[in-house]
Amino acid sequence: MSELDSNLMSALREAADDPVGYAQTWKARHDRRVVGSFPMNFPAELVHAAGALPVVIQDSGTPITEGRNLLAEFYCGYTRSVADQVALGRLDVFDAFVAADHCVQLLGAVDVIRWARPDKPLHFAQFTSAMDDAWTKPRVAGRIDELENELEAVCGAVTAEEVATSIRLFNRNRRLLRELYDLRRSGRARITASEMQTLVKSSMVMDIEEHTAALVCLLDGLDVAAETPADLVRLHLSGHFCHAPRPEILDVIEESGVLVADDDLYTGFRYISTDVPESGDPLDALAQWYLDRNRNAPCPTRVTIGVDWDTYLLDSLDKSHADGVVVLMAKFCEPHMLYYPELRKALDARGIPSLLLETEHEGNPVETLRTWVETFVERIRRRRVLTLA
Repeated sequence: MSELDSNLMSALREAADDPVGYAQTWKARHDRRVVGSFPMNFPAELVHAAGALPVVIQDSGTPITEGRNLLAEFYCGYTRSVADQVALGRLDVFDAFVAADHCVQLLGAVDVIRWARPDKPLHFAQFTSAMDDAWTKPRVAGRIDELENELEAVCGAVTAEEVATSIRLFNRNRRLLRELYDLRRSGRARITASEMQTLVKSSMVMDIEEHTAALVCLLDGLDVAAETPADLVRLHLSGHFCHAPRPEILDVIEESGVLVADDDLYTGFRYISTDVPESGDPLDALAQWYLDRNRNAPCPTRVTIGVDWDTYLLDSLDKSHADGVVVLMAKFCEPHMLYYPELRKALDARGIPSLLLETEHEGNPVETLRTWVETFVERIRRRRVLTLA
């Protein structure tokens, strides 16, 4: 089975690792605007339709300096990193900032942007978190209308056909990424967790047509195995709603002799889980996408009757035949912390092994992580032997 094309992956990794640098280069080349958005549900199609580059703002791998004076230490690493980057001028390439939902901590980071860069347009469109009420979809549609108006003030007028075209482009990109996910889930293509993160994270940063062209080339050059390896421990990675876990954490997990078969990470399947309907009014379609998304990859910050994250996770494990779950929890992520006991209860009830790893912006001791993961994997292997006996 051949690996993913190294040259293409190198280009995608460069964009994923340095989104600001990519945005600066793109802006200089195209002489168009760049708009930064925040996780988790912003419809990037609107920015693209306006002729600008949509970029999901990522946390920086550099230590936090100025951000320590602007947000409390009990804010998560992502929000403190955003505050730090703004204060240091590293996000000045963005012509505007937009958000569609928030936690209390992200509100703090947004306030830092308002304080540090008062000249930058910043639009906040809170999408309702109660998904089943009669007024939910009209209210979300109203927020999307407001977003479109705010973006037109920055980037110029947008037509319905331009939004529809952008929807089709983003849907194709998501479908190609899901095709790679299906190949990994089946075991017929060995795509590492850090590679998959690069593929998804770069799609949050790059020009969508450029990224789609790269995905087509990667899929065309991928040798798909006829059979799946039977001896590897298969794991599901769960959590990290707003930003990417450090690649070294993902590498340590797979170096322990496992195959990451699936995930519900934000910089993973959660981001690409749902297409926007391509018929009807495109703005209504974006509102429907928001509602559909919580059915396809439920979020603990959203409420849909009959849908919850733990049931979704158990169903995902059945589909991927994963032997266990590694929960990646960003330190001080309150929604995840509050939901985790319910998740753990559901996994324990099904007898599914799980390991909780709390991650920090400043990094985790790699050898300590390695010991925890290797012990966890060994526990799964011994359980297999006992089951066979």
